[in-house]
Amino acid sequence: MQTTLEILTHPLLGDVKHGFFTRKGGASSGLFAGLNCGRRSSDQSDMVMVNRGRVATAMGVAPDALATVKQVHSADAVVLGDGLDPAQVRDVKADGIVTTRRDVALAVLTADCQPVLMADRDAGVIGACHAGWRGALAGVIEATVQEMRNLGARNIRAVIGPTISQSAYEVGEDFMQDFLAEDPEFHRFFSGGPNGRPMFDLPSFGLSRLRDCGVEAEWSRHCTYSDPERFFSYRRATHEGQADYGRLISAISLRFS
Repeated sequence: MQTTLEILTHPLLGDVKHGFFTRKGGASSGLFAGLNCGRRSSDQSDMVMVNRGRVATAMGVAPDALATVKQVHSADAVVLGDGLDPAQVRDVKADGIVTTRRDVALAVLTADCQPVLMADRDAGVIGACHAGWRGALAGVIEATVQEMRNLGARNIRAVIGPTISQSAYEVGEDFMQDFLAEDPEFHRFFSGGPNGRPMFDLPSFGLSRLRDCGVEAEWSRHCTYSDPERFFSYRRATHEGQADYGRLISAISLRFS
């Protein structure tokens, strides 16, 4: 069984310890083959724990210091403050998490949605958010940035990790109208698809939200849908008639490489 993790990094985050983990190097099998880190998947729970343990080790923290929240496609972000056990936020419904602590790693789970890792190295503040279309439209990116600024961040850099690209993201007219009702200028994130339906550019939308907040941001340019060897994808699993799908993990810590 392959156990070597594949961890994607981005130069914009510099030497801040971070990683967008692919599905390679995990203990799961079948539909979840590889590094499935989703507790709410139907994968064997002990395999998920092994996988998360490997991620924690790679991030240089204890397994119980890998901090995640209960993601619900919301616009909410929480602060992991001093003295708070990461287990205490595990069931908190939110989609962003920030901290100034150096003994933890913040992580989000995705399977087409955007994982966004953020850092202000000089201020010692990091953040991570799960930004699918619902959360991104509702304001989860802005909420996470604001919580970081509340902790003293001023020069935030952000990277959007592997996510579904526009060429694979066909949506309905109602979907597009929801965006245009928010702001007619959002039409620039849609183009016509081969089936005559709109194609949505999720990472460009995410970058726009980040940059509108005054955050320097880039996308890693990896598409989850089009690379099954490296990434889990909810949409691909649905198109293939699969009963479930694995979850990728992305993490960041106030450690330096």
